[in-house]
Amino acid sequence: MALMRIGRKVKDLGITGPFTRWYDKNTREKRIGEMREYANEVKKHLTNNAAVLEVAPGPGYFSIELAKMGSYNITGMDISADFVAICQANAKRENVAVDFLQGNVSKMPFEDNKFNFIFCSAAFKNFKEPVTAMREMYRVLKSDGIALIVDMNHDVSKETLNEAAAKYSNGGFERWFMKTTFKGLCKGAYSKAELENIIKQTPFNKNEIKESGIGFYIYLYK
Repeated sequence: MALMRIGRKVKDLGITGPFTRWYDKNTREKRIGEMREYANEVKKHLTNNAAVLEVAPGPGYFSIELAKMGSYNITGMDISADFVAICQANAKRENVAVDFLQGNVSKMPFEDNKFNFIFCSAAFKNFKEPVTAMREMYRVLKSDGIALIVDMNHDVSKETLNEAAAKYSNGGFERWFMKTTFKGLCKGAYSKAELENIIKQTPFNKNEIKESGIGFYIYLYK
C-alpha cells in the first residue's frame, strides 16, 4: 500500500515548508499552460459574476488565470497556511482579485448553496474523508452547480507516465525525478472503480469520469 494511502487515513495531507516554495516555482515555470487549460475548461461553464471555489489551490495559479479571463467571484481554500500566503502573494503580483483563505474541505467555512462551480486539482487523493469532502462540495454548490475534480489515475500505464515525465521536464535527472514523482502520486490515487464507489455514497446522482493523460476529469452535477 502506498505511503499516501496510509497517511490520509490519519489526517488530511497538506503541503508545508520548503516544498511549497519548490511547488510554486515548478508550477510557475512548467505548468502555467496547464493551469490556463483548466481555466479555459471551467470558463465554458461560467457566466459573468459566477461564484467559483477552488479547493486546495496550491500556489493558486488556476484561480489567478481564471480571474484574468472574466468577471468572476473566486475563492481559493487550502489547508496549508504556507500555500495560502504564497497564493496571496502571487495574486497581488498578478494584480487579480482572488479571496484565498485557510480551511479544510471536510468542513468548509461556507454557507449552503454559495458557489456556481467548484474546482479541485491534484488534491482529492490526499483527503482523509473523501466521501465527506464530496458531500461538502455538494452542500456549498448552488442548484445546477458543477464540481470538477482533476486527479491522478491509480491504474495509469507505464507509457503514459513516460509521456507525462517528458512533458514536464528537460530530460536527465529531472525527467527521472518527475516520472518517480508521478508514479508515486498515481499509486496513492484512486482507480476509476474506487471513484465511482465514493460518488455513490454522495448526493451527486449525475457524474462523468473522463480519462486524461495520467489522471481523470471527474464532473459532478448538482
